[in-house]
Amino acid sequence: MVIIIQLNERQEKIIKIVKERGPITGEQIAEKLNVTRPSLRPDLAFLTQIGLLEARPRVGYFYSGRTPNYGVIEQIMKLRVKDYKSVPVVVTEKTSVYDSIVALFVNDVGTLFVVSEQGILEGVVSRKDLLKTALGKIDVNQLPVGVIMTRMPNIITTTPEESLWSAARKLITHEIDALPVVRKVSQHGGEKIEVIGRISKTNITKVFVDLGLGRLDILGGKND
Repeated sequence: MVIIIQLNERQEKIIKIVKERGPITGEQIAEKLNVTRPSLRPDLAFLTQIGLLEARPRVGYFYSGRTPNYGVIEQIMKLRVKDYKSVPVVVTEKTSVYDSIVALFVNDVGTLFVVSEQGILEGVVSRKDLLKTALGKIDVNQLPVGVIMTRMPNIITTTPEESLWSAARKLITHEIDALPVVRKVSQHGGEKIEVIGRISKTNITKVFVDLGLGRLDILGGKND
């Protein structure tokens, strides 16, 4: 199988800058692109992971000139959301903001999914949403979470068959902590989406740590 790497526009610019100016620090690259250093981290990590760039402490990034490690890339592309999703933490629209905050901390998550009694996705509420509300002058014991949640169709989702890499890109692109894993179901003559799992930054981080430590069975898609 041949994997074709398609770099985005910013990654192409990074490669060009490093070729011309390397070794160069991440801060200097960010300055040349007029972006923040944190926003560049995913791109720099990806370019380093596939072997196009190398990084040395207190020196910076330089162009390796090596062919990307297609074997590693092929393995990563095989990972599927269904094999690494975790249990979603859900509330209903009528759940109070106070009880939602409690659920957030008890379950140690950054995002709650708001569902109907049938498990149909109706909204998403984040740690930031709850904090902003709690700092206001509203009675969080009386306010239902349905008032502050983000509703469909403004919710970014993933599916069991989507690649873990693609799900990770969604998390980074949209700057969110977690994605609901959903599947389509027929209900009342229409098509709805049911929440069946959760993929978070923690899920993604654990997978790549296990991959680096050799604890991941890529072909089987399971942890040892």
